[in-house]
Amino acid sequence: MRSRLESQLPSLTREFTCVILATNYGCKFMQITAAESHIMEALWRRGSLTVDEIVAEVAAQEWALATVKTLINRLLKKGHIRSARNAGRYEYSAVVARSDYTLAESQGLLDRLFGGRIAPLVAHFAEHRKLDADDIARLKALIKALENE
Repeated sequence: MRSRLESQLPSLTREFTCVILATNYGCKFMQITAAESHIMEALWRRGSLTVDEIVAEVAAQEWALATVKTLINRLLKKGHIRSARNAGRYEYSAVVARSDYTLAESQGLLDRLFGGRIAPLVAHFAEHRKLDADDIARLKALIKALENE
């Protein structure tokens, strides 16, 4: 039987994550689409970029310039990136840190699919994907470190 606190933990963790995001970025949820994430990855990887540089970074997507501009505008409106004029050209940079995005996305996945609990997530992947010896060793080391805290 789960305690009252345990049953509230997913909600409390989600609220804590949202407080961090709202404090740092003025937004409640990240809401970055799969397409927008390609733009974000380019900015996280390289820092400030012009539109042409972003197009080059996401070339594997084979998007037209208009598509990239649309994605940039969406991210600007959401407040996830900013623009600054430099030498007559706009440069775009990430406002949202990758680590905060990863935290929000992973917490959302845990909450939606696994009730906020990590063990069922690990069990799911262990059942559906082959864990190699390195994965198992890392999991054991993580558990040992957690037990020693």
